[in-house]
Amino acid sequence: QVQLVESGGGLVQAGGSLRLSCAASGRTFSINAMGWFRQAPGKEREFVAFMHWSGGSTYYGDSVKGRFTISRDNVKNTVYLQMNSLKPEDTAVYYCALKSYYSGNYYSPGEYDYWGQGTQVTVSS
Repeated sequence: QVQLVESGGGLVQAGGSLRLSCAASGRTFSINAMGWFRQAPGKEREFVAFMHWSGGSTYYGDSVKGRFTISRDNVKNTVYLQMNSLKPEDTAVYYCALKSYYSGNYYSPGEYDYWGQGTQVTVSS
């Protein structure tokens, strides 16, 4: 089992920045990749960012490219999401997720095996 705990959400004005953290504990040797997703009220869970744990390759959702950056600390088993130039439409609950296997895609929630509890990000206009 793996436990994921997110932190760093909050309220910020449009144009501001936030950094989310997600700490993994437990069977962390099973980490193949980590991802961030978000879900706004009444909407489906949306892919935000992905990072392959050992190789470091990254992918981003189209709506956040150039504004958000995913990074990791292998020693701390922690993944980060730096969010800059935030917009009101970025308002959502943000979830980190762990992918144990290399197969499958990186953008579908169903490809991930473990999820954090989520952290609320609210961007005011």
